[in-house]
Amino acid sequence: HGGWYDRSDNTVRRLEDIQFVAAMGPPGGGRNPVTPRFVRHFNVVAITEFDDETYARIYGAIGDWWFRRAKLPEEVRAKGPALVKATVEIYNTIRAELLPTPAKSHYTYNMRDLSKVFQGMQMVGTPVDDTKKLARLWAHETLRVLHDRLVSDDDRLWYQTLLKAMVDKHLGLKFDNVFEPPEGSGLHKGDVSVLRTVLYCDFMTQGADNQKYEEVSDVSKLLSTIEEYLTDYNAQSKSRMDLVLFLYAAEHVCRVSRIIKQPYGNALLVGVGGSGRQSLAKVATFMAEFSLFSIEISKSYTAAEWREDLCKVLRQAGAKFQPTVFLFSDTQLKEESFLEDINNILNTGEVPSLFPKDELVTIMEAVTPRAKRAGKPLTPQGLYQFFVDSCRQNLHMVLCMSPVGSAFRERLRKFPSLVNCTTIDWFSEWPSDALKSVASRFLKDVEFDSAATRGAVEDMCMVFHQSVRVLAADFMRELQRPYYVTPTSYLELIQTYKDLLGSRRTAVNLTKRRYVVGLEKLLAAESDVNVMKQELIELQPKLIETGKEVAETLVVVARETAEAEAKKEVVMGEEAVANEKAAAAKAIKDECEGELAVAMPLLEAALSALNTLSKNDITEVKAMKSPPAAVKLVMEAVCHMLGVKPARVNDPNKPGAKMNDFWGPSQALLGQANFLEQLQTFDKDNIPAATVAIIKPYVEKPEFEPDLVKKASKAAYGLCCWVRAMEAYDRVAKVVAPKKAKLAEAEAEFSELMVGLNAKKAELKEVEDRLAVLNAKLADMQARKQQLEYDVDLCEKKLNRATQLIGGLGGEKTRWTEVAARLGEDYVNLTGDVLLASGFIAYLGAFTSQYRERSAAEWVQLCRKQSIPCADAFSLVKILGDPVKIRDWTIDGLPNDSFSIDNG
Repeated sequence: HGGWYDRSDNTVRRLEDIQFVAAMGPPGGGRNPVTPRFVRHFNVVAITEFDDETYARIYGAIGDWWFRRAKLPEEVRAKGPALVKATVEIYNTIRAELLPTPAKSHYTYNMRDLSKVFQGMQMVGTPVDDTKKLARLWAHETLRVLHDRLVSDDDRLWYQTLLKAMVDKHLGLKFDNVFEPPEGSGLHKGDVSVLRTVLYCDFMTQGADNQKYEEVSDVSKLLSTIEEYLTDYNAQSKSRMDLVLFLYAAEHVCRVSRIIKQPYGNALLVGVGGSGRQSLAKVATFMAEFSLFSIEISKSYTAAEWREDLCKVLRQAGAKFQPTVFLFSDTQLKEESFLEDINNILNTGEVPSLFPKDELVTIMEAVTPRAKRAGKPLTPQGLYQFFVDSCRQNLHMVLCMSPVGSAFRERLRKFPSLVNCTTIDWFSEWPSDALKSVASRFLKDVEFDSAATRGAVEDMCMVFHQSVRVLAADFMRELQRPYYVTPTSYLELIQTYKDLLGSRRTAVNLTKRRYVVGLEKLLAAESDVNVMKQELIELQPKLIETGKEVAETLVVVARETAEAEAKKEVVMGEEAVANEKAAAAKAIKDECEGELAVAMPLLEAALSALNTLSKNDITEVKAMKSPPAAVKLVMEAVCHMLGVKPARVNDPNKPGAKMNDFWGPSQALLGQANFLEQLQTFDKDNIPAATVAIIKPYVEKPEFEPDLVKKASKAAYGLCCWVRAMEAYDRVAKVVAPKKAKLAEAEAEFSELMVGLNAKKAELKEVEDRLAVLNAKLADMQARKQQLEYDVDLCEKKLNRATQLIGGLGGEKTRWTEVAARLGEDYVNLTGDVLLASGFIAYLGAFTSQYRERSAAEWVQLCRKQSIPCADAFSLVKILGDPVKIRDWTIDGLPNDSFSIDNG
């Protein structure tokens, strides 16, 4: 029609001057036939398969180029054509003999496999200076490419025999001389199994910049190196891997490491669950220092999230140019469309229409500097192609799949790149040395009675696993029911054994301990009866003697108590009289202090007023020529108080008569230097009555009021207050004096009473102290008597109980002894019984009763042969069953036959 419709707007797009070039393989293996109606538009050119000469020319040229570049000796280079012939003959023979079947659908080969052999040989980093090294290198690479995908021991033995024949036929070397068995391997010269010991790797020198791909000469060093890498991985990773590394695991680590180190190297790891595919791939990725990428499956994970993860990993490998391992397991296949994208990545390095245009622009910008340095065209097509090439170079797909069921076969048929573009590594059953190593590692913390028993148990774990493989084959052949013996089952066997052995040992030991303790109690009761009888005889006299001592002490205490009570009454009476005297004296004292409280403020105020006077104030009064009447009145009173006599002068009102004049003496008094000191130290307690009688009229005068005097003179005011205070104090003191005398008399009488009272109190205290000592002694004796009574009663009760215990359980002593001895034997037999039960649980659940009984009988005989302690007859119910729980199952409807109970 000359074009097609654009579905976005339904417009016709005309195609002009376009030629189509298409390529396809023959139908089959996921390729559908095309119709003649389609083919009629093409000129069909069929490309037939190359013959041996063509293969020899192609790979001879490749080999010769490598020989010259590696500067190999002429003797070695001369073996080049022979290597090509041997490789092509192996290729043709294996294609003719090992044909694909439903169980071996991946037995398909193409030129990529031939190329991988020579590509692997060119990885070698050490000089190949003799033909023997060249032959070993070539044999190793053919084993990795063609042999590692084989599924059975028969096929592997056939290939190894073919390889031996090729060495003898084409290389002109003797197989026995080229492949000599290592010391201690147990292999004889010429045995083709020696090929398993040929290993090459490039990680033996840890931390080196340029790792060399070289042959492993020391297997123990290989294992220790991988162990060191694993330790580093666990130290740096959040998800720790506790792996047991043995030769089988090291072989697969070397294989995966070899694949991902090759350009465009992708791996298909095929094995049942638990064989270590993902764990060993993670170790190899860590050793290669590549980034590990893996998707996280959840319920909401859809194709949209899948494409986002693909974009992320492709950007990481292509745009960032970071070597990356994409680890993908068939358990992550939520949709089969995921495999379509993986198929495209394996085949072309890209997923069509994965990136939107805006992301493509970002990717092209990221790869432009490297593309420029590589001399690539900087066009959009050139940059995108450079990105795709970078993805193919840096992204290594590691696919982990299980061969169980038909899904694996269907996927390989639909998506042929899973086989054509990968190197297949088939994880076969663990060999004997691997099983032995795993058992030794996981059982190292289990306690056994001897090293021989430990070794026998480890061997039996290995035998169980291998015998069930034979049993499964019989099961399939006779009943057409498949059963897969996986490493997971083996690990479950060991873990179940550890858990059950620990729990059963604890339970049996606890039960045995109960019986032993019961026997000890019986024996202790028998020996204690005589002891308790003797104790009872010894306690009786002590109890009687203590009772007598208590009675005697009670009499003394009663007498002393009566004497103390009499003394106490006398003392209390005298104490009451003394208290009355003390109360009366206190009342007199309070009354005196109350009356003095009235005069004391006046006295303190007067003294304060005197303190405010200065010499200037006194001089001022002294200098008065005509003092005011109030001043003269105050000075007269002061002169009377101090006993100063008046001067006799003429009376101006009565000529010829004389009168008393105090002003002159007052001035003299005021002129004394210690005038104020005389006032302050005046003896206020001994004022003569005559002086008081003279002063009293002055105090009663209205003009002698301090406030009126203060108006006349400040100094006179202070002297006025002092006179009034002295008069008031004297007045109060005359009232208080008799009371003070009475108070002194009362206090003297009280003191006399207290002397006698204190003496009587001392006597009372002495009696009371003596009484307290007696009471303490009495309490101690009573406590001792009570303890003796308690001990006697307890001893009698123990004696009765011991007698009853011996009488009631005397017949059980023999039975308990037998049970304890039998439990001791059961404890020893747990080593073998629990091992058998663990094997029964881990492996035999899917088998019918006939196969279970046959396998259990064989295992019991093997345990006895290995001297592993176990019961004479194996019974899962006796070892693990609980009769009460089994009865409940039966009540709830479980059939009562042994097969159903074992299943329960």
